[in-house]
Amino acid sequence: MYRLNDDTALIQTLDFFTPIVDDPYLFGQIAAANSLSDVYAMGGSPLLAMNIVCFPINSMDKSILKEILQGGLSKIQEAGALLVGGHSVEDEETKYGLSITGTVHPDEVLLNSGAKVGDQLILTKPLGTGILSTAIKGEISDTKLESNISRCMATLNKTPGETIKGLAHGATDITGFGLLGHLHEMAEASGVGIKLDLAKLPLLARTKEFADMGIIPEGGHKNLKFYEKFLVSPLGTRDSMRLILADPQTSGGLLIAASPENSRQILQRISRSGYEYECVIIGEVIAEHIGKICT
Repeated sequence: MYRLNDDTALIQTLDFFTPIVDDPYLFGQIAAANSLSDVYAMGGSPLLAMNIVCFPINSMDKSILKEILQGGLSKIQEAGALLVGGHSVEDEETKYGLSITGTVHPDEVLLNSGAKVGDQLILTKPLGTGILSTAIKGEISDTKLESNISRCMATLNKTPGETIKGLAHGATDITGFGLLGHLHEMAEASGVGIKLDLAKLPLLARTKEFADMGIIPEGGHKNLKFYEKFLVSPLGTRDSMRLILADPQTSGGLLIAASPENSRQILQRISRSGYEYECVIIGEVIAEHIGKICT
């Protein structure tokens, strides 16, 4: 973030990755939605976007590249931003994402260090994209499941991001470190602890089923190995909920810290907006166990 004057600060962010779905248009949408989330998580509004593309132009049809870029453009336009260019590189492995410039009022910037004791924690999308993507790659799922998680990943965090302005103390988006990793980062940066209500966690359909079967992405195991020392929980070492907490998300929801009164306002506003996913209070901020997550 860079402060220009008393009324305006710039947010600059960049994110890109390899395809997570087979459909190139959908991949473009998901990658763009993921890139835009960083701006929403800081309380900002996307202004400009630039494409970042790696593509095997000599071995893959150009029509695939066109579909990826069209998918990304559809989300840029939905966000109300402008595509102003980009850069491409010939590469054996396809990669796509965006560099986003956004704006925010300096007094309304949201960071993951802003959580306060007594705050409630709101999650704006269900968990499970890493586990379910692994099931899809293993060809043990169905087309309905793939459609459901793809729609979730391609959904912008625009509505929650706009709703929390002036109401939240802090926020972050849930991505590769999983819910557990991002909860720890918020707790440590804010100098607080977090009490998590596992029964309230929203999960995509069949997430628990596949987790119980051991269908877990490698990143989930790595996340748990690193972050489990920050987890204070009666969950047994074989309990699949530990791995669900560590499941790496692609274009996940926002994690929002706000006072109980403001949390109610946020949930009411999002509900009235027609946003597709139910936003849920999953825990609260506590003074004890600084940097840790208690269940």
